[in-house]
Amino acid sequence: MKVLITTDWYKPVINGVVTSVMNLSRQLRERGHEVKILTLSRTFHSYIEGDVVYAGSIGLGCIYPQARLKIPKAAGDYMEMLLEWKPDIVHSQCEFSTFFLAKRIASELHVPIVHTYHTVYEDYTHYFSPQKVWGRNIVQLMTKKLANAVETLIAPSAKIRKILEGYQVSCPVEVIPSGIHLEKYQLCKKEDWRKKIRMQLGISQDALVLVYVGRMAKEKNIEELLEYQQDAAKSGVILVLVGDGPYLPELKKKVEELKLAKNVIFTGMIIPEEVGRYYQAGDLFVSASTSETQGMTYAEALAGGIPLLCRRDGCLEQVVTDGENGWQYDKKEDYLMRIQEWKGMGENARGRMQNKAAISAEKFSSGNFAERVEKIYEQQIRKYRYENAA
Repeated sequence: MKVLITTDWYKPVINGVVTSVMNLSRQLRERGHEVKILTLSRTFHSYIEGDVVYAGSIGLGCIYPQARLKIPKAAGDYMEMLLEWKPDIVHSQCEFSTFFLAKRIASELHVPIVHTYHTVYEDYTHYFSPQKVWGRNIVQLMTKKLANAVETLIAPSAKIRKILEGYQVSCPVEVIPSGIHLEKYQLCKKEDWRKKIRMQLGISQDALVLVYVGRMAKEKNIEELLEYQQDAAKSGVILVLVGDGPYLPELKKKVEELKLAKNVIFTGMIIPEEVGRYYQAGDLFVSASTSETQGMTYAEALAGGIPLLCRRDGCLEQVVTDGENGWQYDKKEDYLMRIQEWKGMGENARGRMQNKAAISAEKFSSGNFAERVEKIYEQQIRKYRYENAA
């Protein structure tokens, strides 16, 4: 099978969409399929690198950080090359620039197009709309139009399927959690990066450490973690924030205002190959975000044997089992109570929870992910050919 994946985001950008595309393409190739990726260049110039076509684009940071828009007629020659390659199916990962390229290729070749809905745009309306209601209406209209143009929508979680059904989309919605390379995070635990990273960050080996990994963006609600850290810090708890993003300066300012410099550590950007090591610095992985479609960092933390302490959200329904591989919290009192509960646990009880965390991550393996997506491809190709032959 020949699969064309289109995405506005790809290397060198680091985010959940890029990780999902990389894992899917790798697994599909291992399963014997041919895969090409069509994405946006981070410059005006179009070029090709291996099986990846980069279309020239311009920055749209005024709308959303790192967002880009394809230049008209960009990658013309490469588009012809992709048409001559004749993919059997097109899998779109983004709703903007490359979606229109995906739609054109699928239409000209008379092949099906499926789309993964990665982003809850309602949680991002502050970037482009002064009024949330108005922004939601735009998002709903955009999504219904998108659904009319594809054969199937893939939702990373039941939470997203409910949102899409609320928009009254016209096409089927399949729930398939994005896969991760479990071994990458499991290996970090076996190699005892906990001690090494704590030494590197200047943290005592005996300290209770909460770790967050992800983009430093407003919608991630990291300010809530900092506010709660005011109380947690009184008992010596350290909060480590791993990553970079547009909201980082505001968060650093908040730490100064709250006088938490001794109990909050910013690592800045960490290269993808080393991110798994930083989960190991923590006893618990924390997140206050409710904007996640799935939250791949949750699965990554679990794979490394790190239990979760996260704000209650629909995307965690099939991820967290309270008291077994972590907890969900609703308010500050719950959050602080779980920290104290962890502190009061014996070594054996903590070990059992860490083991359950690692076991619970198995459902997110990249192999399972690719197998389920592959079945969607096969179903849609058969269905499309039958309907268009009739």
